[in-house]
Amino acid sequence: MTKEHSPDRLDVKAFAQAGGHLSGHDTLLKYARLVEEAKGLHPDLRVDWAADGEVRSTHGIGGQVWLRLKASATMPLICQRCLQPVDVPLEVDREFRFVADEATAEALDDESEEDLLALSREFNLRELIEDELLMAVPLVPRHDECPVPVQLASSDEEFEAASASAPNPFAALAGLRKDKS
Repeated sequence: MTKEHSPDRLDVKAFAQAGGHLSGHDTLLKYARLVEEAKGLHPDLRVDWAADGEVRSTHGIGGQVWLRLKASATMPLICQRCLQPVDVPLEVDREFRFVADEATAEALDDESEEDLLALSREFNLRELIEDELLMAVPLVPRHDECPVPVQLASSDEEFEAASASAPNPFAALAGLRKDKS
């Protein structure tokens, strides 16, 4: 009898012991926090993901629970150079080691090179996918080559001409200061 594994309520230890594999193709709209970051959503944007569990022996310790997560998505964002829409590909390929509880994860976190998470019988894999994709969003999204010319000057010729023709408001004040005697 094989056990069905659900990404919404994953028993991580049982998944790893079974050498489990899960994958999916979700609409981006299922991930509320990603939707908040996106600009110009459309229904065919997808998040493709795969997760593999295994039990490994590392650091002389046997029976450690590991999860490998791969995820990819395309996020519609705004280019910070030209202010036009840009589709930014996001890629995640990470491994996580699971420990007994949050306290253990916190205690081992500083000295551990790998990412540590607490074991759970109801682990939400989709939340982890969303967290990792959010961390992959660039701080300054931009095109490799912008589709429209980028304005590099702070003002244009029309602005300069308008500024030159406008009377200086301080000239009138200077006239009041002059002593007429």
